[in-house]
Amino acid sequence: MPGRGAMTGASTRSGTGDPVRSLRTAWTGFRRARGRVAATAAGALAVVLLGLASAAGSHTSCSAGAVEVACPALPVGPGGEAVEDKFFFVHRALTGDGGITARVTSLTGVIRKPDAVPGVRNVVAGVVPWAKAGVMVKESIEQGSSYAAVMVTGAHGVRMQHDFTHDVAGRPGGVSEGSPRWLRLVRSGDTLIGYESADGAHWSEVGTARLPGLQATVEIGLFAASPGDLTVTPGALGGSASRFSEATAAFDRVTLEGGTAGGEWREDDVGVTGEPGGSPHHPGRTSESGGAFSVTGNGDIAPSTGGQTLERTLVGLPAGLIAVIVVAVMSATAEHRYGLGRTAPPARPRRGRVPAAGAAVVAAVAFAAGLAATAVTLTAGSRILRANGNQVLPVSWLTEVRVVVGTAALFAVAAVLSFALGVLFRRGTGAIPAAVALIVLPHLLATVSVLPDSAAQWLLRVTPAAGFAIQQSIPQYAHVLGHYAPSAGFYPLAPWAGLGVLTAWAAVALLGCGWLLRRRDV
Repeated sequence: MPGRGAMTGASTRSGTGDPVRSLRTAWTGFRRARGRVAATAAGALAVVLLGLASAAGSHTSCSAGAVEVACPALPVGPGGEAVEDKFFFVHRALTGDGGITARVTSLTGVIRKPDAVPGVRNVVAGVVPWAKAGVMVKESIEQGSSYAAVMVTGAHGVRMQHDFTHDVAGRPGGVSEGSPRWLRLVRSGDTLIGYESADGAHWSEVGTARLPGLQATVEIGLFAASPGDLTVTPGALGGSASRFSEATAAFDRVTLEGGTAGGEWREDDVGVTGEPGGSPHHPGRTSESGGAFSVTGNGDIAPSTGGQTLERTLVGLPAGLIAVIVVAVMSATAEHRYGLGRTAPPARPRRGRVPAAGAAVVAAVAFAAGLAATAVTLTAGSRILRANGNQVLPVSWLTEVRVVVGTAALFAVAAVLSFALGVLFRRGTGAIPAAVALIVLPHLLATVSVLPDSAAQWLLRVTPAAGFAIQQSIPQYAHVLGHYAPSAGFYPLAPWAGLGVLTAWAAVALLGCGWLLRRRDV
């Protein structure tokens, strides 16, 4: 050991003025330290093995009576995202340009609440915030097909939505017989424009949607939908539950323009599921009298945020990061122990180059290990999940690349922060617990439901654990009510913003290292 320390120190002194030589020296020192190489490999292997074991243990099936069968595939929208597309539709065929105008005079509904008395259904009157009813143009009644709609909602006023992910707000407020809402949707080629009015005479535009490739003949009509009533249990170990709801809208003054003359109104319960005996489960319905319609529906027309996500296979990430932390701190404390960074007085202004080279090497190694582990885990893990009947929410290839490369960057930046803490503490007994407490512990506390959602979100905004947001593949949607909490896989910051918080911590720690090295030179 003394001979090795002397050799390393001599190499450092001769190379302090040359960044390339400093990097080469740091890399040579790292690869010769077999314990650090083994620990890095073990961390990557932990990510893979824990992820694949988790995927192998997850099984999903659906029942058809007493028989378990594969669950139906999730509908996919025009953008390739998984969607909810379930509603009741009263419609006609429209060929070419045209439009529909209708007045909505009420929006009511019922919600299934937890039973107060066992065996007695507790159904109360009420409308959930994102219950919706209005006028729609849809390419076909096939789930996931392109559409545009103007609607009234339970608590979010008038909206124009199209192709599931797009939402534009109109005027706020509810609807009643004393305060009805007029809605209009006009098609011109593949462009649809939505309007609203309080009196049917003065109209204001809500929004415009372009549906590229929209076929000549589409379906146009009235619809109603009501997503489940979401209940979130506050506090530690809280959770969420969604209960059945349905909405009923009253329409009158319905007029059609364009190529719909002579057609008959058709009724479709889009996306309805069947009972074991074949009858529809929670069917919608409609009635018509004197040109006035009552339309009742349940379900939703929106992106799907339920189901398995790609990053659920990365359960071994904390274990892998702990290995990276240990390796980075060991590298930093070895430099102090063997005299790395100590130079002759003339070289003191460049004294930080050797620690910087060490940080760069551990970052590069951590990035490579994280890249390989994440790529293998996501690819193999998602295949295992699907083979076990799980519905894995689809994402674009760009999102997959961002998750893989971003997670590797998470490893690299965490390694830099840990290395800097090693330089500051000089001893692994202080630096390793500090790095784990800063990077890994907040994430674990926030995601295992031991903290209230507000506290969990605060932790993942201000601590280095914010970097875990880089792995989130499904975004939050403002027009979809969901339990957007860390325990459900949703982070309070956008993916790159979360990684930016971790990077800022690493930068501050590196600046602290530079300041400390200059103080030690004085």
